[in-house]
Amino acid sequence: MAAGPTTRKNGPALTLGLLAAFAFCIFAAFWLLDYFVFDAAHRGAKGPVALLFDYDAETMQNALGSLAQVIAAVLGIAITVVSIVVQLAANRYTSRVTDMFFHDRTNLAVMGFFVIACIEALWVSFGVGKDYVPQGTITAALLMATASLLLLVPYFAYVFDFLDPQKVIARLGAQTLESAAPHKRPAASAADGAALEARQMLAVSGLEQLAGIAMNALAQKEKTIATDATVALRTVLVDYLPEKQGLGPAWFGLGRVLRAHPDFVAMTPESLEDLARDRTWLEWIGLRQIREVFGEALKTLPEMTHVVAIDTRYVGEAAIDSRDREVLALTIKFMNTYLRAALNARDVRTSYNVLHQYRQLAEAMLHVPGAAVPWLTTMLEEVAVHFKYYAQLAHGMGLGFVTETAAYDLCSLCELANDLVAPSHDRLLAIFLEIDKEAETSAEEKALRGVRKSQAKLATFYLLRGQAAYAQAIYEDMAQESPERLRSIRDEMLAVTSKHFWEVVDRGTNFDYIDDARKEKLREFFGRFEALAKLPARARGTGPYRVTGP
Repeated sequence: MAAGPTTRKNGPALTLGLLAAFAFCIFAAFWLLDYFVFDAAHRGAKGPVALLFDYDAETMQNALGSLAQVIAAVLGIAITVVSIVVQLAANRYTSRVTDMFFHDRTNLAVMGFFVIACIEALWVSFGVGKDYVPQGTITAALLMATASLLLLVPYFAYVFDFLDPQKVIARLGAQTLESAAPHKRPAASAADGAALEARQMLAVSGLEQLAGIAMNALAQKEKTIATDATVALRTVLVDYLPEKQGLGPAWFGLGRVLRAHPDFVAMTPESLEDLARDRTWLEWIGLRQIREVFGEALKTLPEMTHVVAIDTRYVGEAAIDSRDREVLALTIKFMNTYLRAALNARDVRTSYNVLHQYRQLAEAMLHVPGAAVPWLTTMLEEVAVHFKYYAQLAHGMGLGFVTETAAYDLCSLCELANDLVAPSHDRLLAIFLEIDKEAETSAEEKALRGVRKSQAKLATFYLLRGQAAYAQAIYEDMAQESPERLRSIRDEMLAVTSKHFWEVVDRGTNFDYIDDARKEKLREFFGRFEALAKLPARARGTGPYRVTGP
């Protein structure tokens, strides 16, 4: 298997060698057969090799003219095929394909060789005189003509490989990153301003064209190409983050050319100054392009929205690793935008998938010690508030499953925060307990039922770890529920015995599942409500404890 990539890389050269060897063997076999068998009487005293290069002036004058025509025909075939294929690829993917093609050294070398071979054959046809035959020049022309014919098949293979969509996307992504963060920093000069603006526009153009490839692919239901394009967008942003630290302040400014770009021209001067101050204009436009892909996917290929959310999460995680607060804040804004778009489209599945990625981004924030990066704690609490907001928004829209999903995600964040002894834990718990509100219809009551289940599930987590005070806070929040409803919630949770949901889902787990140890704590937790129900009304009350957070 290790030889696979090498074989593919050397494919054109191997094809060329095989064709040349095969042609040589056939010619040599028949030439020797004629020399020694069929036409031995006319061979004279010369050997087979000497006779092969015994050029006759009159014969050469006729043959070389035809040779030039053959090479010109080969050149015409190559240009025709290549121009059609390149133009089709440019129309389908991006106009940059043409630019890439004519800057590729292999393409220039092969096309140049065809032209040189044609000129060589043309000139040598005029160089043969009545009594003078330039044998070396004629031999070189014959070899070049042979090479031109042999090159045709491997060259076409190279062109089709060059225009493979995955390689076009990878090449475009690499060029975009090189424009944004070149490996060799350009030296300062009087033309720095113009060169810098040109680099900025090349980077912007690359991001836009990657997004364009993704959206064209979505329109044609080509999920693989769309995925590759969004991954390339994400890769540019992720790889750019550590590199941006070495870029000069001028790169982060928005000059006249950049401000005239359609994505910036409608923004207020204050917003543009914020982007320049926060050093985030490239990430902003990159995430904006990813958002455009999300919007297109929501309409044409909803399963791709999950891929876009994953790529956005990777950008956020890269910002966490780079300790880039502004880029992380930008990523969170776009995650919120995805949720808003999914809710407006009443797309429950997309909301479910986006929340899944959003929660994983929050978990990545939790894994960074709060004492080391205090602003991450504040930002994490803001994310929890966003979860609560969109859960309540979905609840009001009648999308109960989205509310339930947000509740279970907040439950998971509380558990992880508790395990990591994160300073944000108490605030996360307080926000989690604010998700539910008074139900007004049976549908809303059903949605809040899922919220109560997630709260009860979290209570078992605390009881299992001996943290009764946190469980008490949940108990107090649920104390006003009717005994019948509480019993049915308990019974439904106890009845779940399979960790995995019985359908194929991205998360792979059943929201209501808890193991046997936690089921015992669930019985203990709901036993408190049964004891409370037996007390006289005036004796019922709640303890003084309530989590409010820092």
